[in-house]
Amino acid sequence: MQIYGRLAVARLGTRSDADLTWETELLQYLDREGLTVPAPIPTKDGRLFVDGLVVMQYMEGGKPGTEDDWRRVADTLRRVHQLTCGWPQRPGWRSSADLLQAETGTRIDLSAMPPEGVARCRAAWSRLVGRRTCVVHGNPNNAGNVRITADRVALIDWDEAHVDVPDLDLVLPYNAAGLEGTAHDIAAQASAAWEAAVCWKDEYAIKRLAEVRAV
Repeated sequence: MQIYGRLAVARLGTRSDADLTWETELLQYLDREGLTVPAPIPTKDGRLFVDGLVVMQYMEGGKPGTEDDWRRVADTLRRVHQLTCGWPQRPGWRSSADLLQAETGTRIDLSAMPPEGVARCRAAWSRLVGRRTCVVHGNPNNAGNVRITADRVALIDWDEAHVDVPDLDLVLPYNAAGLEGTAHDIAAQASAAWEAAVCWKDEYAIKRLAEVRAV
């Protein structure tokens, strides 16, 4: 559809007003800073959402496929991280550090996982303690969440964005973020643990948990 002469998409959900405020204000900010994101299109009276409905700019482009594509994605993610240091946590969410003690946070319920699996996830997340935090996209290694053209990279589907350690965003195809040795191992283990916890317990989550080393 078109809104004010621009291609747009609409998303209707059951998220709280606080959650939608966090996401839409983040996207507005990133858009103002020059990143290509599905910025919300305000209503005539200036609201960014109404009764759970958000109308956003349509992002054109294809999925990343080459090593160079993914390096551009990594550069874009690092720009997001740089711009959002000190950003407040998404309402109801927990960071990986929080989950070393807490059991629940929005889509995560560690009490539903096997205790041995929880211990493995927490061991992986404990290696991130003390690092700086910022907004992470949450699922950028899924090519479907990226739209790429010759001159720009767009990140879409910010449903899992929250404040955490940026390493969780940087485990990408072709190791496009250039993580080496221990740094890559820490990020890969923490990322696998996060995806296992946030998706538990579908087949993908079980597969990801299998990648997390035993304690």
